[in-house]
Amino acid sequence: MERRRLAGIILLIISAFTGTIAFRLATPAIAFYTRDILKASMLSVSIVSMSFVLARAFSSVLGGLMLERGKKLVYVGALAMMGNALSVQLYPLTSTWVQVAGIKLLNGFLNGLSWPMAQFVIAVATPNEIRARVTSVYFFFGSIASLLGNYVYAYTIDLGLGGQMWISSAFFVLTGLIMVASYALLYGRITPKRKKTPDGEKPSLDPRRILIIASLMAVIVAFTSGEITYVYVSEALGMDKATTATLVGWAGFLSAMLSYGISWLADVRSERRMVVLTSIMAAVSPLLAAVKTAPTVFLGIFLALFAFQSFRPISRKVLVSYHRSSLAIGGVNGVQNLSTFLGGMLFGFAYFLGELRGVLTLNLALLAFTPVSLLLLWEAVKLKGGVE
Repeated sequence: MERRRLAGIILLIISAFTGTIAFRLATPAIAFYTRDILKASMLSVSIVSMSFVLARAFSSVLGGLMLERGKKLVYVGALAMMGNALSVQLYPLTSTWVQVAGIKLLNGFLNGLSWPMAQFVIAVATPNEIRARVTSVYFFFGSIASLLGNYVYAYTIDLGLGGQMWISSAFFVLTGLIMVASYALLYGRITPKRKKTPDGEKPSLDPRRILIIASLMAVIVAFTSGEITYVYVSEALGMDKATTATLVGWAGFLSAMLSYGISWLADVRSERRMVVLTSIMAAVSPLLAAVKTAPTVFLGIFLALFAFQSFRPISRKVLVSYHRSSLAIGGVNGVQNLSTFLGGMLFGFAYFLGELRGVLTLNLALLAFTPVSLLLLWEAVKLKGGVE
């Protein structure tokens, strides 16, 4: 790749790193602030988490439509990222979980505009033969930052929520500036919409099938999304906040590191088989995490994250070949976020069911995902058999 193209891609990968540090520092800080200081119920914590993904679901699609109106609007995504720096300063001013949820809605809207645009640009700017691997590296650097963000949270607890949000703000501003530089370098390669021609590039899998699997997978792995993960692990295993944040961060890091292998196989072997594999891993993850022991809880979280981290670059590679690629990538982000909202709300409501005690103690909220797991397994069987 020529230097200008390579530099733009590298900058976008760096933006995934700096932006995720900002987000991951804020997530556990807000989780424990809402639960411990504001005394919110688990359902309320779920609403806080899911208000973010609900807003992100709609703005992801909006961002894709905006790009089709003119590729210069890609810079709106960078400005939205910097807007997060102002919004997180509102969290220390809150006195109820409803106010926290309102700010989360704003954060979700801004993130929905910024991240899908970055994913689209890095996918469309990368050669097809290495697209899944480069996109996987992009997400991998985000996962490294996720681990570091959890460590930053653990080591800055004494600063309080206000001090932590200032650190988060600085990283959000830096991320927005990096995005601006990257988009300037890659501007000539940004093609949000192409004419549909018989001999043009086509997706290797039916985009509708990808959207269905993305939706089901996102519902299932919602228990690893946002504030509810930290609260569940801490309360189920009796862990302190810092240890919880660190271990959840490591699960995310290891899953992202190993997901590169899945992306490599998708590039050189079969995208279809890798989608089937990730679907199976996602389907069994909540059933494992439901068993309240440290090995099973963390194995379930790891499999959910591993499946999701592996599926994301493959789905972006498939959808960027669609003639309305920016809308397709914004759409899959929207579908996944809306599904994550539904899954998170299911977990929050079902949390009141408590536990099933016997030889093993089972969390009934996680067992509530079983019907969705069965549907995902059925879609994997159909895809493996080539049924479209």
